[in-house]
Amino acid sequence: MSFSDPTTIERILTECRTIAVVGLSSNPIRPSYGVSKYMQDHGYHILPVNPNETEVLGERAYADLQTLPVQPDLVNIFRRSEDAGAIVDEAIALNVKAVWLQEGVIDEAAAERAADADLLVVMDRCLLKEHLRINR
Repeated sequence: MSFSDPTTIERILTECRTIAVVGLSSNPIRPSYGVSKYMQDHGYHILPVNPNETEVLGERAYADLQTLPVQPDLVNIFRRSEDAGAIVDEAIALNVKAVWLQEGVIDEAAAERAADADLLVVMDRCLLKEHLRINR
């Protein structure tokens, strides 16, 4: 199964306006920060999920997905591939609309579990690059 379908990518970027970013760092040189800032600057609501942060991009940070005050539409994963499966399972349990495994984050089994649970799934793609590609 392909997890880079252009139609799925476009649906996520159009329908998912609240993004929980797992692994979002307050360090401006980290990719998670740059991608999330870009998305925030383009009207998306960012929910930082990182137990080592208190605030990122002017938003309170949360230790995990279960402690978020609102239901995200999308869970964007900036963690190692070996950590992605547990995060995807949390997203499935929360019944979010979509999961996005960032560029270099690959877990075929987790992506298939999410798809089987009727979540929209993108894997090994950059949210910022895809937004730029669609909005040229």
